[in-house]
Amino acid sequence: MDLKTLPRPGVAAPGGQLASAEAVLVRHYRRLVCLAYVTLPADRGRHARVVAAHAVVQRALPVVGGRTAGEDGYPAARVRVLRGALRRRRWASAGFPRVWGVRLFTPPDDADAELDARLAELPPPARAAFALQALDGLDRAEAAEVLAWAGVETPAEPARAGAELLRSLGGPSWSDLPPGYDACTVHLQPGDLLRRRRLAVLASAVAVAVTASVLPVLLSPQPGTGSSAAAPPAASTAAAPVRRADDLWRRTAKLGLAVWPARGDLRDDTALIGRATTAWQQTAPPAAVPQLLYAGRLDGAAVVLLTDGRSLARYTDAPAAGPALALSPAGDSDVTAGAAVVLHRDDRGTRYLLAPWIAAAATRRLDRPDQAERPLPFPGGVTDPVPDTAARGCPGPVLQLRSDPVVAEQHAFLMADLGGLTPAHLTYTPPPDGSAQARPPREAVSAQALRRWAAGACAVPEVGPEVRQLNLWEFADQKLPQNAGELAWACLRADHWDGSGSAAAAVLPPNGGRAERLAHADGRACSRYEQDTVAQYRWRAPNGTPYLLVAASRRVSRLIVTTPSRRLDQPAPPTRTLAVENPGTGPTTVEAVTTSGTRLRPLN
Repeated sequence: MDLKTLPRPGVAAPGGQLASAEAVLVRHYRRLVCLAYVTLPADRGRHARVVAAHAVVQRALPVVGGRTAGEDGYPAARVRVLRGALRRRRWASAGFPRVWGVRLFTPPDDADAELDARLAELPPPARAAFALQALDGLDRAEAAEVLAWAGVETPAEPARAGAELLRSLGGPSWSDLPPGYDACTVHLQPGDLLRRRRLAVLASAVAVAVTASVLPVLLSPQPGTGSSAAAPPAASTAAAPVRRADDLWRRTAKLGLAVWPARGDLRDDTALIGRATTAWQQTAPPAAVPQLLYAGRLDGAAVVLLTDGRSLARYTDAPAAGPALALSPAGDSDVTAGAAVVLHRDDRGTRYLLAPWIAAAATRRLDRPDQAERPLPFPGGVTDPVPDTAARGCPGPVLQLRSDPVVAEQHAFLMADLGGLTPAHLTYTPPPDGSAQARPPREAVSAQALRRWAAGACAVPEVGPEVRQLNLWEFADQKLPQNAGELAWACLRADHWDGSGSAAAAVLPPNGGRAERLAHADGRACSRYEQDTVAQYRWRAPNGTPYLLVAASRRVSRLIVTTPSRRLDQPAPPTRTLAVENPGTGPTTVEAVTTSGTRLRPLN
């Protein structure tokens, strides 16, 4: 992370850079809002902090006009958000967002109490340092550097306090933070009933009364957002959802959510379906007339599942919790991306609705590749609860599904639950076989693929509801010095529903050990449009000798390595790997040149 390229306070941004900054804010909105929410002073109530956190992020765009602000991206947006959160401005009177008639609060959780108390003891800069290390995985020095750019005059002490709190809590990551700190998933309750004189006002306010600019991502189908909403009126002018024929999937050449039939024991309950459709209309209207996928009762809750071809909407009405609407991207679904949808989660596990072309289902432990899959019943298309056995921050639980022979003979594939409405498709790209052609991703169900995923699952670049597919590309294998085994080099890629994505380089040690992630970058690295890569890794042999290991992909023809003790510039060996003994303790640089002359550097 090069903080020298970040914009200084008050520097304006041109129009093109403003559009780029806006795209960054939209993509990382949830993470930035959580960063602001944790940083804001602890003496504010949850409603004020939720609204203020969204205001801070929405005001984080650079000013239009003037000279360039340098490179803009997530690190720059993060600095602007921290500057706003640390100013202690009274955002509720600053213009927007504003909320009338309801109080917003993050879902309470037993884990909140301890963290609330501990954070309340810290000043905002230390809270910000904790958030940077917990959410973004920065180390103490990196967090201090970001705080300095955000205007904290003495950042070392807040960074130390944040690191101590993080260490005392066991080092939680973004996915481990209690739900009470996700300010993009909120509950609503009436806020001023005693001052209201007419029940008619209450009836209109119990929905969500907001201005056109209030919490646009909170109540819109952006990746990873979900919102709880009070019950909309039973009557609705929204168009009734369409239904597909039960056998349409057998007669079409394109499979996806669009050819699912309507299922569930409440699919003829027009009142329930009308409330679900109205709830969607009141938050972020669907792009087309919705299609009904499911309406039924699960574990005491009424659940309705709808799609408009771009998004999924799940409406849940539970006696204890009340109505809630969750939205998720789902455009251009296919035989795998449209194979399963999350219907319900509780302490027993997750229940999925499977596509009509799924003939068999099972669950699998990614961390136990040699263990056979366990059959999963799915009467009426709805699975039994699937417990989450995955480690925190890793994909899971994992479904192994098999398509009906009408679709494809012996077609089995893996889907991993990442917290959204649609599981992500897991694929595997094997190492090069000596031919000139690139090897395409394939289903991750072979013995080799399962072993690699067992080692590399927790090194994926990201885990979240916006991820459509995760691929593990084994781009090189290297025999370690001193007969210490074979090291596998991998690039793990996360592709989003909107076409964006990220990648992480990792090494998979011998004997099935867990992978070590080396670097991470947003963009199209390690995708079909960027099929060349190089990576470096410092390794110590069993006898204590240090090595700098280097590996590159199949089209690399030359490797250039500079260490404190030497410089190597040579043709790449057939394995496209190097082991440099005793490289020294100073900085090293690695560069690769492809057969077409393209020069590559490692991620980040």
